[in-house]
Order: sequence, then structure tokens, then C-alpha cells
Amino acid sequence: MKNRTIKSILYATPMDMGGMPIRQPFPSAKAEQIDPFLLLHHADIKVPTHVETRHAGVGPHPHRGFSPVSFIFKGGVHHRDSRGNNNIVYAGGTQWMNAGMGVIHSERPPADIHEIGGRQELIQLWVNTPAKHKMDAPQYQPLTAEETPVVRSGDGSTSINVIAGELDGVKGPIKTLSDVNTFTATIRKGGKYFFNIPSSHNAFIYVMDGKLTVTGDGEVDAKYVAVFNNDGDGFELEATEDTRLFIGTGEPLNEPMVSHGPFVMNNQTELMEAFRDYQLGKMGVLIED
Repeated sequence: MKNRTIKSILYATPMDMGGMPIRQPFPSAKAEQIDPFLLLHHADIKVPTHVETRHAGVGPHPHRGFSPVSFIFKGGVHHRDSRGNNNIVYAGGTQWMNAGMGVIHSERPPADIHEIGGRQELIQLWVNTPAKHKMDAPQYQPLTAEETPVVRSGDGSTSINVIAGELDGVKGPIKTLSDVNTFTATIRKGGKYFFNIPSSHNAFIYVMDGKLTVTGDGEVDAKYVAVFNNDGDGFELEATEDTRLFIGTGEPLNEPMVSHGPFVMNNQTELMEAFRDYQLGKMGVLIED
């Protein structure tokens, strides 16, 4: 097995997203996107006790042309959208929404958030949609921790949740519109694992906490993304501390892309149409209960 080398290391810069502290390793000046992945946000927040949960979190907003995906590590997320979906997914679960032609959704803490620790930790990843599927009907896919297949190393040091795509013959339940793998993993100190992935895929890892070494290359610290060169069959990771990480790999779309705010399209005209359709109410209405 030939190990890939690291192309770039990106720091997850702390930012403010409408009053919510998050970290964003990409897009950044060093990497606009890692095709087909557009953006990664990592949030670990204490949910305020002085705000009603139905007014906390992220209120109704539109999307078109990509999949905003939430991977939940602590607490839970209550998703509602203009297609009538109304669902809560707790820690270890995933909410995968193909926005398609347009949808309005909100993502708030569940009503019982303070009974389960009062913290919300999640990664939001934006996955671009191929041009031919950008105007498909929107689709919402919730996945619980119990429904998520797990790959474990022989020595028990590594545990990998397979959410979308495939790892070592284990398939993730989420149906995607292009060829992508998304995994979350924990590796105990001293544990190592070789992630075998298609050689044509772009790939990155994000170290949430801990520290690891990429065999044949260098160390990756907590709150950093390592983007790989397309020069091998995969990458072997060894944890030098107990580590939690996110792994994303995907077949690049290699299509033109223009984006503004919540819309990601292939040209300027489509972008203007997205804003017009939203203003005309064509993405529906979300009335939260």
C-alpha cells in the first residue's frame, strides 16, 4: 500500500457565525475548496440557558445546489424544513440534506438539550452537488448513531463510523449524489490504521482533538486539516494522543462553480435565479412549531 503525502495543512480559524463561535479550516486563503467539499465548520458550544431552545441555534435560512451536512458529536440537532421534515438527531448521528432546487431549514438545539449536558458539538460540511442534480427535488436523510456502521481495528484501538461511501467493504447508509466518503473516527494513543481510498479521490482529515502522525510524512495537531496529494492508495494514521477526527474523500466534480451565501451554482445566471426564486417563495415556507 502506497501512502499519500500531505499537500497542505490548514488551521481551523476561530470565527463568529451570527453570534455562534465556530472554527473554519476551509475555505481559506490556502485552500478555497477541496472539490467536491466546499466548507467545513466545527462548533462546540454551550447552549445558553437564558434563551428558549426554540429560539436558539440557527433559524430558518435557504440553500440551493449542494448538501449541507451536520455530523453531531455532543447534544443533538432539531432539523425542520420547508418540505415538512421535522426531526431530532442526537450525538453520534448525522443529518444529510441535499438542498437540490431549494429548501429552507432551521437547525436548533432539541428541547431536552440541558438535560443531556447543555452542549452542542458538530461539524457542518458542505458537499457540492453535480450540475445535473442541482435542480433535483430536495431530500433529507437523518441517520442515528445506532444505524451507523462501525469499522474497528483488530486491536480495538481504532473505531470508524462509516456514514457515506465505503471503507474496507463496509458501506455507509447515506445516499449521495456523487462519489464521496465521510467517516468519523476515534484512535487511542498508539493505535494506527490504514485508510484505503480510491486513488482518484481528493481527500482530507480534520483533527478535532488529540494529535496524530501521517506515516511517511508529518504530524497533524488538533484543529488542523491535512489535505492529501493524489499520490497513493490511502494514508496510514497513528495517534500520538487519544484522537478524534473527521475524514472526507471524494471524486472531484471538476465543474465551474459560483457561490454566494447559501447558494452554490455553476454560473452567475443560475445564482441570480436562485436569489429570485427564494424571494418569490419558490423554496417554500418554514413555519416552526
